[in-house]
Parts: sequence; structure tokens; C-alpha cells
Amino acid sequence: QVHLVESGGGSVQAGGSLGLSCAASGYTYTPYCMGWFRQLPGKEREVVAALYTTGRPTYYADSVKGRFTISRDKAKNTLNLQMNSLNPEDAAMYYCATSKKAFQSTCTRVSTYGSWGQGTQVTVSD
Repeated sequence: QVHLVESGGGSVQAGGSLGLSCAASGYTYTPYCMGWFRQLPGKEREVVAALYTTGRPTYYADSVKGRFTISRDKAKNTLNLQMNSLNPEDAAMYYCATSKKAFQSTCTRVSTYGSWGQGTQVTVSD
């Protein structure tokens, strides 16, 4: 059973930066899709950024393009999300997730992912 633990969330003023990290352990498979999602109370979970471990390119939601960067440290088994120029609309619970074998085109779908972290809260104040 894959165990994912997010860290790095917190409170920041608009225009600031945060770096999220997701530590993975217990892999019994090679992850194909790895992604960061966010969710507001009462809203659907949405993809923020995702990568396909055996190919390119990475995917970013339009709202975060140019501000967020997803990266993977394979040696450390971590998935990272650097978030710059944060605005109040970025405030949410952020989740990392990984999938078993999947097509690259499905890496943006919540349903593709079978392993999820518990989430880390990001708050952005004006």
C-alpha cells in the first residue's frame, strides 16, 4: 500500500510563495501519473499539475501556469509543487496522488489515481 504524506502547506500573503512536498513510501508498482490536486469545501477536487513519469510534458491548470512548478525527485521518492505569486484563489486543501499504469492523457483525471495523501492546507490572505 502506497503511503503519501504532504507537507509544506501554511498561510501566506498574496504574492508570496510556498513549496509543497509529498513523500511516498511503500511502492509496489511503478507510478505512471503523479499529480497535485486541490479542493475547496463543497467543491470537486481539481487538478493543479500532473506529470507522466515515463514521458512528457507536464500538465498545468490554466490558472496556475507560469506560477506553479511540479517536479519529481525519484531518488528521494518525493513529488514537489513550487507555488509562486500566490493569490487568494489558490487557497485550498492540496493533495498529492499517484497512479498505477495509465495513459498519459488520463493524468489530469481524479479517477486515474488510486493513492492519495491526506492533504495539506494552503491559505492565502489579501
